[in-house]
Amino acid sequence: MADLGEIGNTSGIVAEDVWIPLVDEPIGSIVALLQSENPEIDALISSPRRILAFRSFAYIRVGVLLGQLLVDNDVPAYDGTETWVESLLREERHRAAVVAELRAVADEIAADPRYADVEPIGPDDDTRARFREFAKKQLG
Repeated sequence: MADLGEIGNTSGIVAEDVWIPLVDEPIGSIVALLQSENPEIDALISSPRRILAFRSFAYIRVGVLLGQLLVDNDVPAYDGTETWVESLLREERHRAAVVAELRAVADEIAADPRYADVEPIGPDDDTRARFREFAKKQLG
């Protein structure tokens, strides 16, 4: 077997000496962009385990959906200005379909009882309020 060396990724998950890429970056970028535009998704997946599960399933399902949209819709030939994904997502109905898929994944993860006892990332509202009060006192 050939020595593969080190295969880098952004996931930080390591198996022995080889880094295992979990997602092709373009799909991850698309999911991140649409997730940032839809903050209600973050509210559903606010713990490390939920985020990992969400990303794992969202990347797969968005990739499949984009592939299906490519097969079902004509896209212009590549002229160097935009990719086929950008062309598809420029149409509101396709963008809405991808966002709906992301929301469905987030809803499923949020409803999964295996994640019910997991702490959210970041402070809760009471902690934020206490910090604001402390900062006001400290900064005058």
